[in-house]
Amino acid sequence: MAELKITHDNFEEEVLGSEVPVLLDFWAPWCGPCRMIAPVIEDVAKEYEGKVKVGKVNVDEENALAAAFRVASIPTLVVVKDGAVVAGAVGYKTKAEIAAMLGV
Repeated sequence: MAELKITHDNFEEEVLGSEVPVLLDFWAPWCGPCRMIAPVIEDVAKEYEGKVKVGKVNVDEENALAAAFRVASIPTLVVVKDGAVVAGAVGYKTKAEIAAMLGV
């Protein structure tokens, strides 16, 4: 599977310790725009597998992570590179816009 479920337990290893940029998708199952962007995120994960890591963060299950990234609206996309946030966006984005955020 190209997308990872990111939790408090695996955040440090999968995100902060990643050798490639990580796209975090903050979402919730009840969020309509999150469902609209899900196929785009999945395409990004497949196309850039090995170059970037794509992590899904369910805001209902991971309140602390959502709070740490100051997520006020979903979907929120955050790019983490070398342990630091380098880009972010709120709302639906195209595959090209996401690729540009990732620098790929």
